[in-house]
Amino acid sequence: MIVIPAIDLNDGKCVRLLQGDFSRATVYSDDPVQTARMWQERGAERLHVVDLDGSRFGSPRNRNVIKDMVSALDIPVQVGGGIRSMETVDAYLDMGAEWVILGTAALKDGAFVADACNTHGGSIILGIDAKDGEIMVEGWTEGTGQSAIDIAKMYEGLGVHAIVYTDIKRDGMQTGVNIKATRIMAESLNIPVIASGGVAALRDIEELLKVESYGIMGVITGRALYTGALKLEDAIRVAGRSGNCA
Repeated sequence: MIVIPAIDLNDGKCVRLLQGDFSRATVYSDDPVQTARMWQERGAERLHVVDLDGSRFGSPRNRNVIKDMVSALDIPVQVGGGIRSMETVDAYLDMGAEWVILGTAALKDGAFVADACNTHGGSIILGIDAKDGEIMVEGWTEGTGQSAIDIAKMYEGLGVHAIVYTDIKRDGMQTGVNIKATRIMAESLNIPVIASGGVAALRDIEELLKVESYGIMGVITGRALYTGALKLEDAIRVAGRSGNCA
């Protein structure tokens, strides 16, 4: 299982939100490129980057910063936030991002997702953000009334690289990963799942390892790393015990 540090961008700065609430943002760095290098130096094998402004407004707002980050790293980067056109998908992949994450676009335009998968093979990740099992969109500001698992199943067989499954209630709260919901999502699909939201300490990595065999390929962690509650080196060491890093 791979441990993936997160960098969320808001107005060109590295921030973390509480439950996706922009009014509860904490700025951790004015230099995202330096932050990205730091995680790489500490052993990260992959980086998760989200353009929060892009998620909020429907189109990329931090593309130049992301380009600088990708150029500065030797490890692969997965990018999300405001990716709702093939032009944007192409732009991120052309600049060197390894994967692009499609969220709201996937729910509103299934044909676009299918086209992206057909064109770019295993370079597409589906972002499933849920609150009490309900899909949330538009930067987590709108509920859809749709089941997260039902939506995810619609994209099986398209060559999706993975699903990033985020429990919004726990995101940024350091209250622990929703192990049960993540396991149910993973065992319901043939697509690998990357857990996201709520990582508080090393015990969350250990608990996820217990259900890794259901199809959990990785875990994204943000606030716990920035506050020091979790050390990346320790998380990587524990996660690597499975011998099944993706």
